[in-house]
Amino acid sequence: MSHANQAIPLDEEAIFDAMPMEEEGQFANHATPLIRNCWYVCARRDEVGRTPISRRLLDTDVVMYRTRDGRPVAMHNRCPHRAFPLAKGHVEGDRLVCGYHGMQFEPDGLCAHLPAISHVPANACVQTYPIADRGPLTWIWMGDANLADEALIPELPWLASSEWGSVTGDFHIKADYVSMHENLIDQTHFPFLHPGTVGTPEYARASMNATTEGDQVLIHRRLDNAPPPGIYGKPADIMHKNVDRTSEARFVSPAVHMAHARIFDPQPEPGKPSVYGYYITHCFTPESNHSIHYWWFNSRDYGIDDTDIDAFMYEASMQAYYEDVEALEWIMDVVLTDNEAQQFELSFAPDKPGLMARRIMHRLAMSERG
Repeated sequence: MSHANQAIPLDEEAIFDAMPMEEEGQFANHATPLIRNCWYVCARRDEVGRTPISRRLLDTDVVMYRTRDGRPVAMHNRCPHRAFPLAKGHVEGDRLVCGYHGMQFEPDGLCAHLPAISHVPANACVQTYPIADRGPLTWIWMGDANLADEALIPELPWLASSEWGSVTGDFHIKADYVSMHENLIDQTHFPFLHPGTVGTPEYARASMNATTEGDQVLIHRRLDNAPPPGIYGKPADIMHKNVDRTSEARFVSPAVHMAHARIFDPQPEPGKPSVYGYYITHCFTPESNHSIHYWWFNSRDYGIDDTDIDAFMYEASMQAYYEDVEALEWIMDVVLTDNEAQQFELSFAPDKPGLMARRIMHRLAMSERG
């Protein structure tokens, strides 16, 4: 199958035919098996320390801690002896000690000491997972360990750069990660779900171009001579002006969605920039098919030490993303509880990028099943 780059200019007036139910299987949804061969965020870097913590990731309970030299370790959160949760134990040296019978596990998962007997059986071990730090985040690979190339961890350099100021938050969401991807890549809902923050009426109909790049989906959008959205215009103090605006939204992987926005002020006031840059980073990891761990970052290239801008950006971002959370949880509730069979899924031309991402996710999930 060829996955060559494909650019699709979208006609916002066009309406797709209803998607027949037999074609739905070509697009990932809440019931599609979770994609395991992918680097997912498992924690913020500073969450993982010498005290074990646990988190459910891709329907698996995982325990995480750090060795004495700071290396992160991830294991199945279950002692092979009597299923005691290892996160309820403690760390001695580099070993994780079970709190039930004192079995000690090395970072590679092998049991090194079993107090009740002198000989440790060879099969006394715990499943481990590749794990790595990048910037403020710690990433985990829950699939085939032989495929866990750290070069595949998405590059998000602005999160650790002194040239960018970031605010960040997180949510636990009762929704599926496929719908989350489709929500983020669908920018036409901005003026309606987020009218006071990221959405403007003009932006809903701005020209848009969608492109596939391998297993990624990229959207370019441009809007000239229009008011900026509040989340960008207010901290830059340019709400009284018409500006030019470009944005790039990218389905990076099943674990990451990223957007890059730039606001161009054609007549900047003395001492102010003519271009304002933003990176919006969304990292989410399925806890299950119906729940997500979600970390977000909103980064800017101006006023990076301004605490007032930090406070505004945080509150505005939390408002917008909570609106998404509510919408997705309401949708999930309808999908899981509505007993009337859905005969088709209605889609419009602006839904094409989301369908492109869902098709990629479906193919990746099915390829893991052989």
